[in-house]
Amino acid sequence: MLQQPLSRRMLPLAYALVVMLATILGLTWFALQTQVTLAGFLNSESVWSKAQKQAVIALDAYAVTGSPADLAGFWQNYSILDSDRLARDEIASGNFDREVVDRAFVHGNVMPTAKPGMIFVLEHFSGAPYLRDALAAWRSSDAEIAQLASIAKELEHTHAAGASSAEQAAVQRGRIHALNDSIEPKANRFSLEIARGTTWMGHMLFIGVLSAACVAVLLWLDMARRTLASIRGSEERYRLLFDSAADAIVMVDEASGRILDVNRTASAWTGRSAGELVGDRFVHLFMQSMAGQQTGRAAANVLLGAKGRTRPVETQTSLVNWGSQPVRQAIIRDISERVAMERERRIAAEALASIAEGVIIADAGRQVISTNAAHAELTGFTSQALQGKRLDDTRRLPGGQPLPRSIWDSVAAGHNWMGEVVSLRSDGSSYPEHLSLSTIRDADGQVVYYVAVLTDIHEAKANQHRLEYLAQHDPLTGLANRAEFERHCAEAIAVAERERLAVVVLFIDLDAFKIVNDSYSHAIGDRLLVKVAERIRRQLSEGDVAGRIGGDEFTVLIPRLILREDARAVVNRLLASLSEPLLVDDYEIVLSASIGVAGYPLDGDNALALIANADAAMYAAKTEERNAFRFYTPMMHADTRRRLQLAAELRQALARNEFHLVFQPSVELRSGRIVAVEALLRWQHPERGEVLPAEFIPVAESLGLIRRIDEWVMQTTCAQIQAWDLAGVPPIRVAVNISARWFGHPAFVDGVSRNLQSRRLVPGRLLLEITESAMLRLGDDIERTMQTLHTLGIAVAIDDFGTGYSSMAYLKLPAVTCLKIDRSFVTGLPGDGNDAAITVAMLAMAKSLGLITIAEGIETEAQHEFLLRSGCIEGQGYLYSYPLRPEEVQRLLCPSQPSVPMRLKLVPPKRS
Repeated sequence: MLQQPLSRRMLPLAYALVVMLATILGLTWFALQTQVTLAGFLNSESVWSKAQKQAVIALDAYAVTGSPADLAGFWQNYSILDSDRLARDEIASGNFDREVVDRAFVHGNVMPTAKPGMIFVLEHFSGAPYLRDALAAWRSSDAEIAQLASIAKELEHTHAAGASSAEQAAVQRGRIHALNDSIEPKANRFSLEIARGTTWMGHMLFIGVLSAACVAVLLWLDMARRTLASIRGSEERYRLLFDSAADAIVMVDEASGRILDVNRTASAWTGRSAGELVGDRFVHLFMQSMAGQQTGRAAANVLLGAKGRTRPVETQTSLVNWGSQPVRQAIIRDISERVAMERERRIAAEALASIAEGVIIADAGRQVISTNAAHAELTGFTSQALQGKRLDDTRRLPGGQPLPRSIWDSVAAGHNWMGEVVSLRSDGSSYPEHLSLSTIRDADGQVVYYVAVLTDIHEAKANQHRLEYLAQHDPLTGLANRAEFERHCAEAIAVAERERLAVVVLFIDLDAFKIVNDSYSHAIGDRLLVKVAERIRRQLSEGDVAGRIGGDEFTVLIPRLILREDARAVVNRLLASLSEPLLVDDYEIVLSASIGVAGYPLDGDNALALIANADAAMYAAKTEERNAFRFYTPMMHADTRRRLQLAAELRQALARNEFHLVFQPSVELRSGRIVAVEALLRWQHPERGEVLPAEFIPVAESLGLIRRIDEWVMQTTCAQIQAWDLAGVPPIRVAVNISARWFGHPAFVDGVSRNLQSRRLVPGRLLLEITESAMLRLGDDIERTMQTLHTLGIAVAIDDFGTGYSSMAYLKLPAVTCLKIDRSFVTGLPGDGNDAAITVAMLAMAKSLGLITIAEGIETEAQHEFLLRSGCIEGQGYLYSYPLRPEEVQRLLCPSQPSVPMRLKLVPPKRS
């Protein structure tokens, strides 16, 4: 590798040497040619001088002897002189015939080899030093020579005429000698100048050739110096480049495979010095075999480094000649970054192929280049099917418009764009898609690729719509919920305000739904609510809105009416429809509803006010009549506010000990003896005075306070029984009313038992009263509870029998010992035949079952006598006594207040 560039760099020097030698040889040849020319000039001058002398001698002899031989000799020599003159003058004319000159030179005995040089000199250098003088001297003898020719002609004519005499001969000879004397100095000068010119030209030629040779040598030496300096600089630069190359370079002997030279990079990568590497085998540098690697082809390998470190490399070899030695040059390139990038690209490609989102890569013109598998699965389009198509050809905005240019301008400006589009599938269908657009740029910041990441949001949008629907509708009935109903109501009010119309809100509450719900099951109750919602919908017109805002509370919005009272027809249809029997599973259930009506603008100017006022009207309808409707009046809100205030005060009544018990005696009808009392709850309000249970018990049930109140009543009753026992009051039975909520609680039986044990009371002293409707709510748990109470010895009385959904099966339950006949049947006795028949039937049934009958609400002697004759055992009512305080009961039963207990005696009550 080092020799080849050196030989190439030495070529110009060799060429210069050749040129210099050629120049010297050329100068030498020129000098020889010049010498030949000069020799020709000298030879011609010698021939000319000899011919001139011989012509004079021959002419002089001819003048004496008249010998033709002498005349022929003259003319022979004269022809030489004349030929030389002719050639000289012809060349001097500048326009000469070379053949004429050539023949003249041949006749003048000029050296053939000198002819070209002589012609050249006479043509171009006739004014050169010495030659000019020589030619001038030559020309000056032309006239004398011409006179010699005239004399020869005269002598020839004289001798031919035979008139030659000695005197004439002498004269002619005198003329010949005179001309000869005139020619001789000119001839001598001509010869001298020729000789001098030849000498001068020889000197000049030598100096020129020598100078040219010296200049050529000097130029060659300078060129050689600069060439060698360049070679040395090139070698230094080459070594510098060799050592500073980023790639490792190794020179390997082709024959032995051993390393001849390495650069610094190779030493650094292998961790070995150049001295350690030189002589080692090249293959020892690598982890993998190099067999089969082709010259000029790159091959990947792993370079071994110090301390077991490795480096991924790419090797490429080429064969060169190092002088006469074949050497393999190996370039080893570190490809760690490329391997890492390829690994990252492979990971990225695998990730791209495996992610669930579709990905599209498009060029700067938005032409699709590639897609991943998820995209093909989402759209059905393969990468090949999208080749030549634009990224946005299969996508539109949700409104159907193409993606606007502003999106692409924004993305090209360096921003990301995300939004919802509608994407087309290969089968022609479309789906909603979340599209994210970004770019990949080159080093100059120019967009090279567009990257689109897309997700099918069909299910997400469906879930969103479902969530929005659930957020706006009741999940059970599908009717609008409170928030959605209020929104529709507000919109209807806004329209009515602009167009001066009326808007009506109906508040519907099912009567006695809780009893039905608790009696059958909550599942039956839910299905019942669904059927009620369907009936409400069927009675509404287009534009009306039905909603469910509570358990059994429904609302209806009727917009665009002229007057509030125009809703009366819809309300009547709803009442009639809801009062019809409903078939739920295998049960036929009859319900009714109470409806409150409030209208804009008379009853309120916003949705909340209308709903609240319709609720107040509904409560008035339920309180006054049921299965009816009422239009809202301002007085209704006063009742509502009173109920709300009562609820707030009821929460504090227990803490403030505002409750107390009174006891109403129960007498044996046949003897008039007091055999029992019923504990009745009263609320002594600090401001309102005594509040009756009928007013606050429903509120307590709605607030969930009834269980705490029941527990307080049970504890207070047991404590009072204990106090009476300690006071010596004859032992009597005490009845306690129990709500369905507490009776059905898992801790009910334990609570009753615990109270009896804590007061050391026998279970027979306590009678639990529960209404027939409450028993219906308990469902299947009633029998288990009754069995437990029976085991404990606690008796149960069924209160208000016959007023609800009477079930004869309850009369057979364990622990049921008493049957209470409701005051609604007693009031009409004995005159009302129906009440009398029902009462007699109930008394007969109870007698056959062995139950004690207790009639409530006896206020007249006639009622007392009828019940006594019909077989009723006990009775309660104002005929016998009003509810009494505990101390009044004690005085009634123990009027003398004895110090020790005594047997119970007959204490006839006062009759009014």
